[in-house]
Amino acid sequence: MTAARPVPLAGVRVVEFSAGVSAAYGGRLFADAGADVVLVEPLGGSPLRARGPLFGFLAAGKRSVSAGPGTAELLADVDVVLTDGSHGELVADVDLRRHPATTVVSVTPFGTTGPYAGLPVNEFVLQAMCGSLGTRGWPGEEPLQAGGRIGEWVAGVYAAVAGAAALRRARRTGRGDAVDVSAFEAMVVTMGGLGAVQGQLLGPDLAPSPRMLELPSIVPTADGLVGFCTVTAQQFADFLVLIGRPELIGDPGLASFGSRVARRHEFLPMVEDWAATRTTAEIVEFAGALRIPVAPIGTPATVAGIDHFRERGVFVRNREGLLQPRVPYRSDAFATVPPGEVPAVGGDLPDWPARPRPVADAAPDRPLAGLRVVDLTAFWAGPAGTHTLAALGADVVKVEGLARPDGMRFSGTRPATEDLWWETGHLFQASNSGKRGVTLELGRNEARELALRLMAGADLVMENFSPRVLGNLGLEYDDIRAANPRAVVVRMPAFGLDGPWRDRVGFAQTMEQASGMAWMTGRADGLPLIPRGVCDPLAGLHAAFAAIVALEVRDATGAGMQVEATMVETALTVAVEAFLAAQLGAEPRRDGNRGPGAAPQGVYRCAGDDEWVAVAVLDDAAWPRLAAVLGREDLAARADLATEAGRRAAADELDGVLRAWAAGREVADAESCLRSAGIAAARVAAPADLVADPQLAARGFWEEVEHPVLGTFATTAMPFRFAGLPGPWITAAAPTLGQHNDDVLGGELGLDAGELARLAEAGVVGTRPAGL
Repeated sequence: MTAARPVPLAGVRVVEFSAGVSAAYGGRLFADAGADVVLVEPLGGSPLRARGPLFGFLAAGKRSVSAGPGTAELLADVDVVLTDGSHGELVADVDLRRHPATTVVSVTPFGTTGPYAGLPVNEFVLQAMCGSLGTRGWPGEEPLQAGGRIGEWVAGVYAAVAGAAALRRARRTGRGDAVDVSAFEAMVVTMGGLGAVQGQLLGPDLAPSPRMLELPSIVPTADGLVGFCTVTAQQFADFLVLIGRPELIGDPGLASFGSRVARRHEFLPMVEDWAATRTTAEIVEFAGALRIPVAPIGTPATVAGIDHFRERGVFVRNREGLLQPRVPYRSDAFATVPPGEVPAVGGDLPDWPARPRPVADAAPDRPLAGLRVVDLTAFWAGPAGTHTLAALGADVVKVEGLARPDGMRFSGTRPATEDLWWETGHLFQASNSGKRGVTLELGRNEARELALRLMAGADLVMENFSPRVLGNLGLEYDDIRAANPRAVVVRMPAFGLDGPWRDRVGFAQTMEQASGMAWMTGRADGLPLIPRGVCDPLAGLHAAFAAIVALEVRDATGAGMQVEATMVETALTVAVEAFLAAQLGAEPRRDGNRGPGAAPQGVYRCAGDDEWVAVAVLDDAAWPRLAAVLGREDLAARADLATEAGRRAAADELDGVLRAWAAGREVADAESCLRSAGIAAARVAAPADLVADPQLAARGFWEEVEHPVLGTFATTAMPFRFAGLPGPWITAAAPTLGQHNDDVLGGELGLDAGELARLAEAGVVGTRPAGL
């Protein structure tokens, strides 16, 4: 009989106090990995129960108890407490001086400190503040939100990663911590704020227009919709060949996203005319053959029928009989927990037996200190995951080729006429700080052997190549295991290691198109729009969480393993609310800046150049206060507007009133008036504004780094604070190409100066991209 596979976090005790998605999803990730999660609910039940099957998805397999006198007893011997500020007086009972091994993870809109900490907001207003909303849409037109309330999930996975890292340390040292997660900061990192780094590195003359849409992206076909993504110059050139316009290759007016936006009235019709005469399947086949990232547009009603997802068994039945995406990572070496029962409100307190705990050691180091990571990732998804591991204390060695360095070095950079221009990519800088960097041209046997020597001393190897690449390089898992039987290898294929789409190229935009995420973004009468890249860091963070729990299994068994953490399955998880609703006959769809949970909700143009204020009425009590600010007490007196449903039915009328009120006001005045009345409101920020944001400054979110090419600039840190770790998260700027060849290949692998010089002469290592 085959022995049962271990469950990574079996025996871990988690108590969750949640009223929203973020803390609940953090708890769900712990439950997936086998932790015993107890949800503490108010007597009437969690507010999330009102969101129907989403509550079931988030709560399945957890236990429920009602808040009351026994809660303090429940917290007496627990590993992790997750809270979003609900039941605050109960969470305050967790005294880390009496329970030093307990980690308390708080995830709130702004964190627990700073000038914004008490502001009323929802995710829509946070999108306005974090730079996301202001970057989406055509220049001069109304900016648009990313639909689907994605930021809630972003904050939740950050909470889970930080909590899992703190748990890993506490299980060894007896030292827990208080972790303070800011949803605003999490959204700055993943949904808009990296443009602030770009603005510093390029300056105002070179920085692109703050608001645009990707071209090409989603277009109608003869029988539906298809989505493209052309991140690299080669992909765009191949796209022009695909649509029969090769003569436009090299046209400088189409060479960048910004220049295409300026010529969109010419470019879009040629793409749409070409696509209109072909079916979605034909276009996907043609584009796939040219290695152009492409996908049919998934909708909440159709995504489960896509052949790749069906053949891979991506969707599983829950106990309520609905399909839902499975856990977005898997390994033959351990088991995750399938969907369990949805708990009824309130139950018996768990009978947790007493257990020994390690005696707390001295002041803690970073949670992942001592962990060695070989980082083969590129672009944004993989580097976002390893960046978080590096900030949490891991020694991350980034490996790049000379013929193909990380493609993000070439994105959003200074002109190629400048020396060392490949060192100026803002996304590369923001996602690779704190790492060391070496070059190895892995197609060469000498480089392969050096890579295996690096991996022989590693705890973790992470990569996000297409599945065929590692095999072509002779670096499959069996090769790595032969060099290091204890290595955990986390692979991040776009679509998975098997299935019909296995070898397709895919970026975040592709995942957003295929998964249904894009379906929820855009105007009601327009085409879907991509949320713009948030799937990348989401995938990286899920992979980081999977890596941490896999290392727990490795430490317990002594054996390494391969873990598959598939990008598109992360996107399907984040899009789950609409998918579940569609199965119940209520398929939601995009509706501009409107959304559930607030009415009215929208952005309104103020005086000045492209200035907008975002407004959301979060509950019925806020409505008369808004009417008073608008000077329209007559609206407050109308019975039909007393409820969210009534205000939603009158949304066009109320938008007109708000537009008229905002039109002549300075945006700062509009924001101040609304906030003073307790209305959720904010100026729609451009990314460049965020460097001076008072909340981010008060929290120390921006951290200065010194780069040998770029000088000193502020980069994004982590969206959480550990009470026991007051220092900065970012220890160094992102490495220049091959910056640490001497330190790592020489000092650690033992190559002398002559060997390094010979390898450089042969093009195996170096500090300059090949051909430049």
